[in-house]
Formats: sequence, C-alpha cells, structure tokens
Amino acid sequence: MSTHIPAPVQVELSPNVRVAVVAARFNAHIVDELLRGCLERLKAYGLDEKEVTTHRVPGAFELPVAAKLLARTKNFQAVICLGCVVRGDTPHFDFVAGEAARGIQRVALDEALPVIFGVLTTETEQQAHDRAGGAHSHAGINAADAAVQMIAFARSIPSG
Repeated sequence: MSTHIPAPVQVELSPNVRVAVVAARFNAHIVDELLRGCLERLKAYGLDEKEVTTHRVPGAFELPVAAKLLARTKNFQAVICLGCVVRGDTPHFDFVAGEAARGIQRVALDEALPVIFGVLTTETEQQAHDRAGGAHSHAGINAADAAVQMIAFARSIPSG
C-alpha cells in the first residue's frame, strides 16, 4: 500500500453541485466510518444535506448497479461508492472486490461521470481499520476529495 497520498487540492465548487454517496451495509462497522468521514469532508467543501444524498446497499457487489441507477438520473455531478471487502479463506474476495472495481469503473466510463471507488480491499480487518481513519489515512475522506476534484475537472472542460 502506498503511503504517498496526495494532499487535497483547493477547489471552489460552483453552485448546483449534487453528489450521491452509496455505502455498503456489509462490514458496516468499517463502512460507517468511511461514510462519516466522507460526509464530513463534503460538508467542509460547502455541500449540505440538500446537495448530498446517501443510499445504502447490501454489499460492495451491489455498488455498481446503484451507481448506474443514480448516474442515469442525471441529478448528480459525482457518485461516491464506499465499501469494504476483507479477504477470507475462500476466493469470494477475488470475485467481489474485482467485480465491484470493474463495475464502478464501467459506470464511470459509460456515463462520463466521476464515480469514485472508495472500496477498501484488504487482507485483514486491521488493515481496513487502518484505512478508515487509522494509521493509513481515511479512505472516506480521500473519496470525497477525489469526487470534488473530479467535479472541478469536469467543469473546467469547455462543452461543445
């Protein structure tokens, strides 16, 4: 894991920015902390409850379809996906983590919309805790930073 996480870029959000956050309920003791940090950071950027909607889905595998449904509404300038997949004793991890990543990326490319991968994929539960506000930064905060930076990037490109 890289410990060289970039510092957040100063971004001035224009009015009418809306962000959807989709969080998995599986491994809720970790995902809830990702969600808390993400929402707190979005609020620090000036987004309030009217501009940020939160949705819960069963697990990381369901994040891509939720992101696709939200993207299709055309109501959001970004969708942030939060989840946590911890490796176990079976290959289940490989399928869930890989397909969640692939699906989230596909939604982003298909919809030309920032869809942020805020899913922890770790070997142990301790590693997940370390990345959810512990020794190795806070993936929920980092996801909010990425969303805001990508919104600003998308709006900087002239349309037409």
